[in-house]
Amino acid sequence: MKILRLILGDQLNIKHSWFNKPNDDVIYCLFEMRQETDYVKHHIQKVIGFFASMRQFAEELKTQGHTVDYFKINDKENTQSLVANVTTLIKSHNVERFEYMSPDEYRLDKQLSDFCDNLDKETLVVASEHFYTKRDDLATFFKGKKQYLMENFYRDMRKKHDILMVAGQPEGGKWNYDKSNRNKWKGDVPIPNYLLFKNDISEVKKDIETAGITTIGRFDTSTFSYPINRVQTLEQLKYFCKELLVHFGDYQDAMHTDEAYLFHSRLSFAMNIKLISPKDVVTTVMNYYRIHDDDINISQVEGFVRQIIGWREYMRGMYWAFMPEYKTKNTLDNHNTLPDFFWTGDTKMNCLSKTINNSLDNGYAHHIQRLMITGNYALLTQTHPDEVDAWYLGIYVDAIEWVQLTNTRGMSQFADGGKIATKPYVSSGSYINKMSNYCSDCHYNKSKKTEDDACPFNSLYWNFLDDKRPQLGKNFRMGMMYSLLDKMDKQVLQDIKKKAQHIIEHQDDY
Repeated sequence: MKILRLILGDQLNIKHSWFNKPNDDVIYCLFEMRQETDYVKHHIQKVIGFFASMRQFAEELKTQGHTVDYFKINDKENTQSLVANVTTLIKSHNVERFEYMSPDEYRLDKQLSDFCDNLDKETLVVASEHFYTKRDDLATFFKGKKQYLMENFYRDMRKKHDILMVAGQPEGGKWNYDKSNRNKWKGDVPIPNYLLFKNDISEVKKDIETAGITTIGRFDTSTFSYPINRVQTLEQLKYFCKELLVHFGDYQDAMHTDEAYLFHSRLSFAMNIKLISPKDVVTTVMNYYRIHDDDINISQVEGFVRQIIGWREYMRGMYWAFMPEYKTKNTLDNHNTLPDFFWTGDTKMNCLSKTINNSLDNGYAHHIQRLMITGNYALLTQTHPDEVDAWYLGIYVDAIEWVQLTNTRGMSQFADGGKIATKPYVSSGSYINKMSNYCSDCHYNKSKKTEDDACPFNSLYWNFLDDKRPQLGKNFRMGMMYSLLDKMDKQVLQDIKKKAQHIIEHQDDY
């Protein structure tokens, strides 16, 4: 029986059981398509990263003896449509059965499901064999509960997979060392040189330019520095364990003008296209920790493990629990647009300038920059979640909707009304100053609210609280801030709101 198996661009799992043994009756197919490059404007490095990784994966499959049909972006037989390309191969190879791995994006899941419903062939859907959890595990775990607290899910994952556990209790006596993960990096702890791969992607880059794909971001070299195959990913993981893990937890929330990555692993792109599984990552980190536990504090390891088996698995579960309605949520009724400087980095606000330019240059920003700089600003300026989603999904090389949407619309923009976050992640300039050195060299004064040189975050913050009182006034975690707002002099509040409104209406002047 002739079988056609589809591999999507984020399903590059060479350890999948599909590939255990070559079979002459099985054909694998991968496609570079305008369908995928054009539904949102992606960072040039994101498109390059996907295409380069897919091409290497296809070659690896061929080397192992598998039959592969690969359509590059400019190939004449490439229709640029997933369904049309699959249909073409089914006919040309007289395929009797079509198989695919479960997509992690609702859009593709529905497209393939609808296609198979109307296909006069046998079909089979298999698991991607990547995540710790199944799609509906989280929904089952929280069934009947009013709140979907990540911490509860995370503790269950720790118990279920026996990670950092001793006799049924959390190792070290605490489930969570988050309070130890909030140090400001001041340059006193040296950061090793980053492990940067010199992948020659000149051909890929030329193909993208020939295709006329519209992208965002910057890229002026012929090499790509993130891992694009499993060997490089394992090398990156080992480097993280040896050089960065020892201080990861301490500074995972820190931000600095001179450092793009600090002690972060730079593994998110490789993980999200499935070059390596979360279990492989956690197992490797835990094994290294067991050997070096005299030198590495448990808070460093727990902080990292929480990101993988906690937040990552939780966000995927929340995505599948609430899609497709989740993508339309706008509980705070925000409708403004993003300023032009989100695409140029041209702003006098130093925190935004550094974070956005880093994103434009590297297709990267770590979670606190995304949450408390760009996300915080977008929420305080009451930007429509659709605008924020499109920017985040496009700008970051690791952005795939299952993880981007829940982080952006849920945790960052509170558009889901509190399903993911128990309160909006908003702050004035004080938090930014606490966690970074951005404020020390900024055009604006972090301590002022309404003056010409006042930090825009300050007036925007109090204005946001006042504007959103109907939705947030009864939130138990916002009580202290609303108490302070209630005590504020009415004229002072009026001046603050006037200043905030001017900022919102003239964002590109700031």
